[in-house]
Amino acid sequence: MTTLKHYLQFKDFTADEYAYLFERAALIKRKFKTYQKHHTLSDRTLAMIFEKASTRTRVSFEAGMYQLGGSVVHLTTGDSQLGRAEPIEDSARVISRMTDIVMIRTFGQDKIERFASHSRVPVINGLTNEFHPCQILADLFTWLEHRGTDAQGRINPNALRGKTVAWVGDGNNMANTWLQAAALLGFKVHVSTPSGYGVNAEIAGVDCADCWQVFDHPLDACRGADLVTTDVWTSMGYEAENEVRRQAFAEWCVTPAMMAAAQPDALFMHCLPAHRGEEVLAEVIDGPQSVVWDEAENRMHVQKALMEYLLLGHQPMA
Repeated sequence: MTTLKHYLQFKDFTADEYAYLFERAALIKRKFKTYQKHHTLSDRTLAMIFEKASTRTRVSFEAGMYQLGGSVVHLTTGDSQLGRAEPIEDSARVISRMTDIVMIRTFGQDKIERFASHSRVPVINGLTNEFHPCQILADLFTWLEHRGTDAQGRINPNALRGKTVAWVGDGNNMANTWLQAAALLGFKVHVSTPSGYGVNAEIAGVDCADCWQVFDHPLDACRGADLVTTDVWTSMGYEAENEVRRQAFAEWCVTPAMMAAAQPDALFMHCLPAHRGEEVLAEVIDGPQSVVWDEAENRMHVQKALMEYLLLGHQPMA
């Protein structure tokens, strides 16, 4: 029996735990690609709770749990007490008595923290307004797949140390999580956002001044970067600000010139969905430096490794 552990922010795990997860995800992905069964979570049930709609989060968690031999219960605020009058704490007590692990995609981080504090099973953050740890887990694994393997094709978790990520756009949940990852894994983030949309270091919970630097112009942030990444200008829940943001973010569109300013072998990432012509030009996201489709697929593989780890702990690499 493993000790109860949740995954609510990126900094909830140690660097050693991430090294294991990256290696485990690589093994699980290899098995998936060669049609080998990997039913380590047979007879386990995942509850997925969505207060924010999703395509990638639902498909990646649901398909992933089935591939691990488990089953899935899908809940939304429309068909559960979460959207009515029942306290979150009571929902947590009930749901965690009937399932083995819970994934929640919601608005405020406080909701998932309250749920986890009353849950008897592991809780995973599928996205909140403040953090998106599963996405950054997939992004880092994808980066390592492309730029961090040894001669035998094995993942080297230390390959990211000393590298630079350019974050272009909103200082949102993705940016917060990138800063946590940088502080923990030893790389640096160049942040460029429009005035008034910067990263709040207090929310990000990062006190490492050396792991990030702010740039007024996005082109400067991209200079020398090993990875350039962005997100939509208007995240879910902020649609009322759409037109104001469209004007404010006009210069924060990732262009071929920005990619040219980065390292010659720099990668481009986007968590999707993407709006071509807004936060990124089609020539970039559909170009040779883009790895967005690997990035999207890898959500499933890293989340399988994550669920397995939370329920079973370290497993033999076979």
